[in-house]
Amino acid sequence: MAKVDIYNLEKVKVAETEIADSVFQAEIKEHLVRDVVVWQLAKRRQGTAAVKNRSKVSGGGAKPWRQKGTGRARAGTSRSPIWRGGGVIFGPQPRDYGYRLPKQIRRQALVSVLSQKFQDGKLIIMQDFNLAETKTKRIADLFKTFEISSAMLVAEDNRELMLSARNLPGALAVNQNGVNVFDLLKYDYLMLSDASLKIIEGALEK
Repeated sequence: MAKVDIYNLEKVKVAETEIADSVFQAEIKEHLVRDVVVWQLAKRRQGTAAVKNRSKVSGGGAKPWRQKGTGRARAGTSRSPIWRGGGVIFGPQPRDYGYRLPKQIRRQALVSVLSQKFQDGKLIIMQDFNLAETKTKRIADLFKTFEISSAMLVAEDNRELMLSARNLPGALAVNQNGVNVFDLLKYDYLMLSDASLKIIEGALEK
């Protein structure tokens, strides 16, 4: 098991801790990461695109002209798809784009991204995120101290942290249950509280 430093909010090393090899030094499976990102984006789609088919377009109840004797092609409704103003054939309808992805694939993809963060030196373990007050400036100062501009901050339910980070571009604060592949890839660094590290390892270790 590799050892990593634990820092306080002033970037002073206060301790060391071991991290699980099975979570942070696993084989990186890019194809699974890609599968999970596509799955997450599919679940986020609204799926509200819709057009009217011939039965939903208003009007068109009366036969435009009699069946025979006019010389024109026969027509039963002015809302036929071949008419201007008519319905649309096979157009989009509201649907759910989500689908099921096996839990084991989701786990391996998450472990792959966590391992990549560690290998790239973009994993920072914090003693805690106990902010003196709820201010965006606190997170901005934290980023300046660690010389970073984009990070996902993970701590056990910490209202002050969540509120302080939500208005800062490049920052996302979540609890350990909110850690996901898409957001880990979106933000450059991963800052974990020591307590959250243990919880995540416990959930992902084989």
